[in-house]
Parts: sequence; C-alpha cells; structure tokens
Amino acid sequence: MVRIPEESGPRVRARELGLPLGRFKPGKFNAITDVEGVLVGHSTIIQGQGPLRPGFGPVRTGVTAILPNLGNIFMDRMSGGGFVLNGAGEVSGMTQLMEWGLIETPILLTNTMAVGAVSDGVARYLVQRYPGIGDEHDVIIPVVGECDDSWLNDISGRHVRQEHVLEAINNAASGPVREGNVGGGTGMVTCDFKGGIGTSSRKLPEVLGGYTLGVLVMSNFGKMHNLRVGGLPVGEVLVEKFKNTPHRGKSYGSIIAVVATDAPLLSHQINRLCKRVGLGIGRVGSYAAHGSGEIVVGFSTANIIPRRTQKMVYKMKILLDQRLDPLYEAVMEATEEAILNAMCMAEPMTGVNDNYSPALPLDEVRRFVDACRPIFASVKKRPHQTSVPASKERPSDEDREGEVTVSSALPTKVRGAEGIP
Repeated sequence: MVRIPEESGPRVRARELGLPLGRFKPGKFNAITDVEGVLVGHSTIIQGQGPLRPGFGPVRTGVTAILPNLGNIFMDRMSGGGFVLNGAGEVSGMTQLMEWGLIETPILLTNTMAVGAVSDGVARYLVQRYPGIGDEHDVIIPVVGECDDSWLNDISGRHVRQEHVLEAINNAASGPVREGNVGGGTGMVTCDFKGGIGTSSRKLPEVLGGYTLGVLVMSNFGKMHNLRVGGLPVGEVLVEKFKNTPHRGKSYGSIIAVVATDAPLLSHQINRLCKRVGLGIGRVGSYAAHGSGEIVVGFSTANIIPRRTQKMVYKMKILLDQRLDPLYEAVMEATEEAILNAMCMAEPMTGVNDNYSPALPLDEVRRFVDACRPIFASVKKRPHQTSVPASKERPSDEDREGEVTVSSALPTKVRGAEGIP
C-alpha cells in the first residue's frame, strides 16, 4: 500500500481555507449549537490495530448525541420532520416522526450494527429519567441514525454499549462542537478521504427574519473523483495523486444530517427544509448512489408541544410559506460547509486489516483556492442586506420604488402556490 506523506500543519475548518461558502453569515460557533437549546455530545471508541478479529477489533466507532430543548425533549416536545433522498440506510423512529411531526427523544448517530444497542441505551436513559414511560406516559421510539464504518471498524463486533450512549448524552453541551474522528463519525469516510462529524450554521439578517439554522452531519459517502470543495473540482485533481492508495470499493457509503432552527415551522415546512439538505450534499459531490442512504431529520425549537396539558388546543407561531426561501438557501450552504468541516477536521486513520483512510490534503486545497482567487475577486459582491430599523418592524406590504432584490422581496411581490399576485 502506498501512502501519501501527511501534512505537518494543523487541521482547520473549511472556512479558514478561504473557500466560497455562501452569502449568509454563520453563527457564533458555526455549529448546530448556535440554535439556542441544542446540545451535542460524543463518545469515541478507538481500540486495537492489525488484522480484523470479529468481536475483538480493531475498533473505530462511537456515538454522537443531539439533544434539543436542553435535553428536556421528552416532556416538552418540538415540531419535527425529515426527508429520505435514498433509503439504503436507517433512522429508527423515522416512521413515527413523519406521522406525528414531533421530536420527543434525543437524536443519536452511530454505526449500522449498533442501532439496536443505541436505541436500547436511549430507552433505558429515558425510562430512568421518566419512570412513567409505558404507564402514565406513552412508550417511546428513539431516533437513531446510522452509517456503515466497516472499512475501518470491526462493525460486526458490536462494540457500542449502553455506557457509550450515556457518555454521549451526559457530555452533551452547547458551544463549539468537536468534528472529524469523533463520536459516530470516528470510522466514517467521505469521498475516499477521512470523514466523520461536521457542523455549520447560518444566521439570517433581520430583514429575512433573523432566524438561526444549524446542520450536523455524520458524513460517510462518495468517491474521490466526484469531490467538490467550495464548488471547485478538487477531487478530479487529487485522483492522480492518490491513485496508488487503496480505497473502500464495496460501499458508496451514506450520510445522516440533522437540521435545527429557531424559525417557527410546522412539520410540513420542516420536511421541505430537509429536502434542501440534499442539494447541499450534492454540492460536495454526492449523486445518491443505489446503495447509499441520505436521510435527514429536522426540528424547530420555536414551539413547545407539552406532553401534559389540561387544554384542548395549543397555539403555535408559524412562518409564512412564502418566507421559507432564505432558509432553503441557508440550509444548503450550511450542509455543504458541515460536510467540508468534517473532512477538513478529520485526521488520517488506519483501521481493520490496516485499511487506511487519508485526510483531505489541506495544502492542496489551499493551492487550488489560491489559484482561483483572482476569479473570486473579480466577482462583484452584493452589499449585505441592511437590518430592520430600530423599531424592529417587519416589512410592510406597501409598494417600494426602485429595484427590489429577491432576498428582500415581500410576499406580495412573489407569485406563490396560494395565488398571491
């Protein structure tokens, strides 16, 4: 096996490479945790080396936990939804999620053969915290997503245990999120380079609602020649350099994405938002192969649907469908950047049978970006949208003279399915 010499510099996130990553600004941490109340935690399992011995290792896997509502999601549920671009994968609990439009458990990410163990671990955790489950409360179906990490991990050994689930949940916190070879992403590969966990966020200007949106991915898909980095055909250039490095050949891989936003969305709107995640995945080079699983789970933190109430109805804030377009653009941008963050932050890894996954060579990406920088510089940048005046009033429906850009257009200026002129 021929290995490319590793770079000596530190791994950095995609934005630090100067890539063109969209027009909306990220949040404070550029992570799904920029959405208030969302927590993320990991449990990483790395053990052994050498030949595969099923049940003994080597082990390169783990668990990642996303906790909405500061972890109080069982009693104070939220609107949820999802989308399946290609279904050669699994997210347990998805059927109920799509039927009810509710998120009521933490969301866990792990390897394919560990879905049952992780689901059992979440169930045990919730039953201990809420002993009335199955009696005074309804039963639960935890939301657990998976990808196949068998290129690097003893996947059939089923090394994920309840203690790893609890570790991921108990470690969940706000703030910066660890990326790359951590948690459920420990053994994942993207476009023949090391992949894993990545995240990104976008903060809309006040004139577009001021909402925050975040995406977290467990990225494990694709082939090198399809890789696009910031829209640049980097993969086609790197194929020649890595032509003598063995790649996984039996599996195209998969990706699980989780979307969170504080925009007040109903379930059908979250479903539509999740569809646009597929566009962000495609930007990096996925064509959603026959054996691939591109599955997206989403939720909105804007409305709480209480498990216990004496009321007959509850009131919700709802964003007009005509106002969704900026969120569609933002989720596409954040998805692309989250995948690239997973690759940029991932370290090279050797796993079972000395299978080797190189890290994306950041120096090569920098050279490619620098060569294209004159093209970027020649593109006239649009001025950023101004914020709403101090009164914080939303745009009125009055006509405005002069040019009206798409991003600032009022609903009455856009033809919609509702027949608005």
